[in-house]
Amino acid sequence: MHDLLYFCQQLINGLTIGSAYALIAIGYTMVYGIIGMINFAHGEIYMIGAYTALIAITGLAALGIAWLPIVLLVALICAVIVSSSMGWAVERVAYRPVRGRHRLIPLISAIGMSIFLQNYVHLAQGSRNIGFPALIEGGLRLGGDERFQLSISWIQITIFITTFICMSALSLFISRSRLGRACRAVSQDLGMANLLGIDTNRIISATFVIGAALAAVAGLLLGMYYGSVDPLFGFVAGLKAFTAAVLGGIGSIPGAMLGGLILGIAEAMTSGYLSGEYKDVISFSLLILILLFRPTGLLGKPEVEKI
Repeated sequence: MHDLLYFCQQLINGLTIGSAYALIAIGYTMVYGIIGMINFAHGEIYMIGAYTALIAITGLAALGIAWLPIVLLVALICAVIVSSSMGWAVERVAYRPVRGRHRLIPLISAIGMSIFLQNYVHLAQGSRNIGFPALIEGGLRLGGDERFQLSISWIQITIFITTFICMSALSLFISRSRLGRACRAVSQDLGMANLLGIDTNRIISATFVIGAALAAVAGLLLGMYYGSVDPLFGFVAGLKAFTAAVLGGIGSIPGAMLGGLILGIAEAMTSGYLSGEYKDVISFSLLILILLFRPTGLLGKPEVEKI
């Protein structure tokens, strides 16, 4: 019984972090699906979302506003606005001027933007870890005995529910809205979509903005979950989210969701049964195995060359 509860506990922990990875991974996979490029500055946009939420929370506390729904709503809105604006700016500055050139050029441009944003936050906020207030405390304890019980915190439940809502809203947006249909058309054939009158620049910018908004949501959630932020907060999480996107199939939104969950569970199980020092080794080994036997990822489709 104890072993089963321990396994379930690690599964819950893995699904929690995996859900956040999935939110960030969608930004990578949407950009790649539209223009075939990797936005390596996406992790820093997620980090800026977390910092923005923290600044908003601190400002509300200074004003004496402590009602939790208002604090969370204002922090989320501020994070989404700032991160979305940053995503739009990254597309205009680092991608649009070099679009259509050799793929190495936008890659270098994105890495340069990533380093710039890291150092900007480093200078603006300092290099130390900053505590993130635990706005959502407590949780549920289920089953077991006094030695070990299954624990589900309210912040974990919040992450599950928020991720489900975001994923459902994105799926409906892509399938039902006019802008979503335009995104699918551009991902199928950018040149033809342009000939048919679709403003492809607007669609590409919207893709960056949507991905950045989801990253901001993840930044707020993981900031509360981990309890601290720092200028490198986005680098590691962004690398893991990129791994999740490739694992599930880069360019596939369901693949990004699946890859994030698998990666989160793999990390939690490794930390629980082996050691936390090996979780990155297992995660990237899993990625290598998937790419060796299925290069397109779990749900990715082979790229068909248009003639």
